[in-house]
Amino acid sequence: MATDTVDALIIACPTCAASNRVPRDRLRASGKCGKCHAPLFQGAPVTLTARNFDAHASRADIPLLVDFWANWCGPCRQMAPAFAAAARRLEPDIRLGKLDTEAEQAIAGRYGVRSIPTLILIKDGREIARQSGAMPEQAIVAWARQAGSGL
Repeated sequence: MATDTVDALIIACPTCAASNRVPRDRLRASGKCGKCHAPLFQGAPVTLTARNFDAHASRADIPLLVDFWANWCGPCRQMAPAFAAAARRLEPDIRLGKLDTEAEQAIAGRYGVRSIPTLILIKDGREIARQSGAMPEQAIVAWARQAGSGL
């Protein structure tokens, strides 16, 4: 019996950004990318670039929580372990990604990022919620769950 496409989600591969159709009831199973065979959820933030950003932000069916950061930013470096730990707790409901604002200035400009670190929750390419400033793991998880609760 064919899977009903209404009950399937498009998930972007964290490794190659290929779109993968995953039945909603199997989202928590350990699925692999049909193209590169990497795990679809790795419990770690995806490194976002101009090459893969839209695959995760606009074409995937799960929300994307982006940490806009820069290497020279002390609070950004301080928050990095908390953000990585939050990825283990929020996947597969929310994909987490890190975008280096120095390397990807056009994307940071598209979202009007003026201070870092800034977390932006994105669904279907649209900003859903924003929070600036470093946060501990528990606060990241609670904020993301609350902000994404209506999606």
